[in-house]
Amino acid sequence: MGTLTPHLVTRDPAVAATWYGEVLGAIEEGRITLPGGRVLSVDLRFGDSRLAIGDEFPDLGIVSPLTLGGTYGALHLAVADAAAVWQNALEAGAEVFEPLHEAFWGDYTGQFIDPFGHRWAIDQHLRDVPPDEVARLAAEAFGEGPGCGYRSCSRER
Repeated sequence: MGTLTPHLVTRDPAVAATWYGEVLGAIEEGRITLPGGRVLSVDLRFGDSRLAIGDEFPDLGIVSPLTLGGTYGALHLAVADAAAVWQNALEAGAEVFEPLHEAFWGDYTGQFIDPFGHRWAIDQHLRDVPPDEVARLAAEAFGEGPGCGYRSCSRER
């Protein structure tokens, strides 16, 4: 494991591990299955990053976004071809949360909810934007400066 390794809870980690591998390019590096068949952890590698996924254990208060009715955060995945990953994800059952668009910070990005209830942002870097420009555009995008609102500042591709 790395210094920080997120651990996601899913209703079916074996299926999720396959989905993350086929759709997002994850490589499984290890798995701990308990005697009753539930999965404690599947360790996945995404490039230089790691992610663990495991089964729900409701009796211990460990539940997935599907049980909770949503998720509060998103995982950002840097990819070489956002459009291709996006299309694969949607064809494999992901639902659009925020359409692909060219963002003010220099990425081609979009967010989807995977079939297991987790939100992912797919980010393809297009250009470097100086930090002061990102700060100015962020203020405009979130209604704290002249210009526009967040969704209307982005151009659909």
